Amino acid sequence: MKKRKLSTKVILAVVFFALLIIVATCLSVVLRYRKDIMERYSSQGFAYARTAAAYIDGDTIKKYLETGQKDAYYDEIESFLNASQENSALKYYYVYVPCEDDLIYIWDANKDEGACDLGDHEDYMEGGREVSFAAFQKDPEEQVLISMDETYGYIASVVAPVYDSTGEPVALVGVDISMPGVKENIARFILTTSINIIIVILLFSIALLVVVRQKLLRPIGLLNRASQKMVENLEKEETVSIDIRTGDEVEELARSFERMYGEVKDYIARLSEVTAEKERIGAELSVATKIQADMLPSIFPPFPERTDMEIYATMHPAKEVGGDFYDFFLIDPMHLGVVIADVSGKGVPAALFMVIAKTLIKNRALMGGTPSEILAFVNNQLCENNEAEMFVTVWMGILDLSTGVMTAANAGHEYPAFRKADGEFELIKDKHGFVLAGLEDVAYTDYEIRFEPGDTLYVYTDGVAEATNAESKLFGTERMLQALNGSPDKACRKILENVSGGIHAFVQEAPQFDDITMVALTYYGETGEH
Repeated sequence: MKKRKLSTKVILAVVFFALLIIVATCLSVVLRYRKDIMERYSSQGFAYARTAAAYIDGDTIKKYLETGQKDAYYDEIESFLNASQENSALKYYYVYVPCEDDLIYIWDANKDEGACDLGDHEDYMEGGREVSFAAFQKDPEEQVLISMDETYGYIASVVAPVYDSTGEPVALVGVDISMPGVKENIARFILTTSINIIIVILLFSIALLVVVRQKLLRPIGLLNRASQKMVENLEKEETVSIDIRTGDEVEELARSFERMYGEVKDYIARLSEVTAEKERIGAELSVATKIQADMLPSIFPPFPERTDMEIYATMHPAKEVGGDFYDFFLIDPMHLGVVIADVSGKGVPAALFMVIAKTLIKNRALMGGTPSEILAFVNNQLCENNEAEMFVTVWMGILDLSTGVMTAANAGHEYPAFRKADGEFELIKDKHGFVLAGLEDVAYTDYEIRFEPGDTLYVYTDGVAEATNAESKLFGTERMLQALNGSPDKACRKILENVSGGIHAFVQEAPQFDDITMVALTYYGETGEH
């Protein structure tokens, strides 16, 4: 009677905890799966929207609205949208101007029949007006609109603003991702996962009940003493046997203890090997870190015999090795090349891609040409056999030290900051070309920065503006400009130290998630007066 009572308690306890585990596991898996699939769709949509928004020249939007006339640039953007839509899972890819009552199309990828033409009007779908006007501003918060529309079906919609040269939003890039079957996939996943979890837990519970119902109290002391002896002998060569001959599951448990003992000894041996291998990898990463640092100019001043300019740079990778890089070199005695770049991703893959990109850019620059020509050549080289689908943003300038005129081009990189000798740093809102290694045969645009003696240029990677504190707030370009203008000392090294100090004070103990790279260049001209 006493035995049956104990068995009843064990059975009830096992059943209760089995049900609790089933419910908790199924609920957590389902919620996580639904969250992940929605994040995947929205992340994909915003990536396409931001890419098109950065690629489109916002100053052309007003002209197309007023004239309704298409030109070569219009066709170029339309081809870009069509190609992007055809090579992706996008349902709709379009550019429009939001109005009070409806929207006006500028571009609409014509993958499907019935695409809208330049100047066509269309009503907002439910919720579309609010999302459009929320995004039609500077630095808007990203929002995803999930809607079931009679015309377009079940879709996820995101938008990103297109800015003109003054930084004002002039249009929105819209991306619609079709989501039919998502609910069915989630339901199917819930059903399959729930059945599997129930089967596994029930099997485990039944096995547990079979073992627990046997007489365990008598040999438990022997098992306990044997386990203690096993622990004592783990690092010795001695074997341990458990003398239990009950002829039932208790004896099997004893044999399992013996096997576990052997496996644990093997595991400890393997763990020692893994630890040694980890130490070896750590040593190799330290060497890789030094090699990468040695590839970048690190001796300052780099041209001690020259008085017509001053340059200083720093890079702080988020991991042992990083994907950011900077470079500066004399193309000839009177032309200085300056490069700063940010490879997608982090760690060893980004570092390897960084080495290739840096080498190609410098080698091509030494052959002559403008920054736009150099970036176009390097872009096509990087696109070849780019199976990893990595890319790199690059800003490059070539300074004529005799005239103070710098020719520059931007391949999807951050805006540079420029300060006149008697002024403060301000952002140069240059035109962004497409990233390198993203698409073959992309054309890039040169522009000029005119230096007077004492003028300073500051370029950086997105790790500066996107440095994040413990509250997930970004350092931002406004704080960066405040740090740049926060000291009367105009030495390049001091400028970078001010920004680094500002980032550290803002981030404090929060971990660094991205590489932080900066370059400062001051031009003094032929007089060389500092």
